[in-house]
Amino acid sequence: MKLKKVMILFCTSLIIPLMGMQNYVLAENIYYDAQVNGTYQGRSGELIKQVKQYKTVSQALQDVPAGRTSPYRIYIKNGRYYEKITVDKKFVSLIGESKEKTILTFDANADTLDPQGMKYTTFKSASVEILADHFQARDLTIENSWDYNANWRKENTDKTKVKNPQAVALKMDLASDQAIFQNVKITGFQDTLYLNAGRTYFYNSMVSGNVDFIFGAGCAVFDSCHIVSRDRGLPETQGLDSALVGKSNGFITAPSTQETAKYGFLFIHSRLLKEQPQMADESVTLGRPWHPTTNLPDGTRAADPRVSSAVAYIDCYMEAHVSKKGWDPMAGKNAAGAKIWFTPETSRFVEYGSTGPGAKTSETRTWVSAAEAENFTILKVLCGWNPVLAVQATRKTSY
Repeated sequence: MKLKKVMILFCTSLIIPLMGMQNYVLAENIYYDAQVNGTYQGRSGELIKQVKQYKTVSQALQDVPAGRTSPYRIYIKNGRYYEKITVDKKFVSLIGESKEKTILTFDANADTLDPQGMKYTTFKSASVEILADHFQARDLTIENSWDYNANWRKENTDKTKVKNPQAVALKMDLASDQAIFQNVKITGFQDTLYLNAGRTYFYNSMVSGNVDFIFGAGCAVFDSCHIVSRDRGLPETQGLDSALVGKSNGFITAPSTQETAKYGFLFIHSRLLKEQPQMADESVTLGRPWHPTTNLPDGTRAADPRVSSAVAYIDCYMEAHVSKKGWDPMAGKNAAGAKIWFTPETSRFVEYGSTGPGAKTSETRTWVSAAEAENFTILKVLCGWNPVLAVQATRKTSY
């Protein structure tokens, strides 16, 4: 067992505000301010039984009052809501009728053209983006439905093949902080979940994808979640050596944690699963260090040298698709444009208490001691914010 010294920094303690109570009750003895129903034909914002009614989620979000200090709850009926959604006001809560049937979906990839005819790029492709603090979501699915695998199977000479297949389902950015996702399904393929800012807590939720599908510079805890790797299949038409076919199904994480941040991503009491039973063993790694290209003080652009990627898996179950090596390196470019490599050994990649067929030991998988593992608690990783208090009243049975 290889031990790695864990860097300790300091965080400012924060206290979560009390949950505000509204005046209107809609269902389940929970108070709501608005309801979204895809079959609604009336006037947008009309009051019915003292609850504002909307056909789309975006319409409901437009009417959220600014300056809220308690949750504004929007109830979303079952249905597929094909719209690109942005939440830029504080204290918004989206509550679905059911996780499997309330689906917020869009299908943009990095090369998709936006309404102005410009490519979205990875960072603007998200189906749902959260740009304000104290957001909550419960009992719904957030999806990027673009068909990555169909594109992947195309020959490289096929002119219709998308060259930049990143397609974000959920993006946390800018002023996002203290966000809670409970009983939520987040699904895509490459770059499913972009956690670029603030602190986010996922409880009893599922995230699926294949390449770097949980990535970014933010701080996040995945508590009692399912992290599901999706099979790419890797057909031999991709020009791979036959020995490699089916052996590379991507990387779970690609954190770009700043070196000044104590923590990045924590997976605790969670399960690392494969979507299909036939997915090849040893075909997925726990992550790789992403150093995004940035502007340097001297005016040049290069892979950010201030990144010190951080991921911890604590008491997690891992199926056999997780490789023995555990982690992969990731390339970037220096100011001269030359390729350089960032390695797991120079990153803060650790685990403790892993179980299951994927919980292998090797020289490249760093386990912390029991004492060091005590530094990876929900409260410590989230710098004093305790979101567990906010979900206890509505907590559902775990997977």
